Amino acid sequence: MEWDITCIILAGGRSRRMGRDKAFIQVAGVRLFDYVYSRCRSFFSEVVVVTNRPRQFQGYQALIVADEVQGAGSLGGLYTGLLWAKHYYAFCVACDMPFLRPEVIAHLVAKKNNYDVVIPKTKEGLEPLHALYSKKCIEPIKTLLDSGRFKITEFLPKVRVRYCEEEEIRMLDPSLSSFININTKKDLLKVQELLKGAEWEETLKAY
Repeated sequence: MEWDITCIILAGGRSRRMGRDKAFIQVAGVRLFDYVYSRCRSFFSEVVVVTNRPRQFQGYQALIVADEVQGAGSLGGLYTGLLWAKHYYAFCVACDMPFLRPEVIAHLVAKKNNYDVVIPKTKEGLEPLHALYSKKCIEPIKTLLDSGRFKITEFLPKVRVRYCEEEEIRMLDPSLSSFININTKKDLLKVQELLKGAEWEETLKAY
């Protein structure tokens, strides 16, 4: 399975709450970034990694680019990734989300026609770092950045959005594990336990 869609991996976070670079934290002997990268590499025809530390990602079969706008958080990373993406659509994901499911991503891709953004929505809110974006988003994102506003979902009213409701996603990912990310040491412990479970044994065997 491979889509003619760019995958943007955001790996430029400062990891303030974690206290160290999340991308290079090892879980079961594998760096978090490598879980995400390996999954994305098998799904997408192009991978773009947006980071403040390009040298640390040399050697990956991906386009490694530095943030076009420094200090603009995930919104700036998305903007940079869309500028560099060779495809019209791009799936954007954070580097600390190791439980990506092809079924969920395929569902987002299938809903993209006539929309600029396809984004999951759960009881916890929107999941902008596990969503599909088109290049039509570049200009409204740039307008937001120029105004000094960096909330990643604030530009959505300016584009055509398809919200994928929780009920849709649970049919493909009952536990919503696709959206688990790591912000704290408590989150890291939770992910470590999940990766030791039988469901993720195949993932670990890939390494």
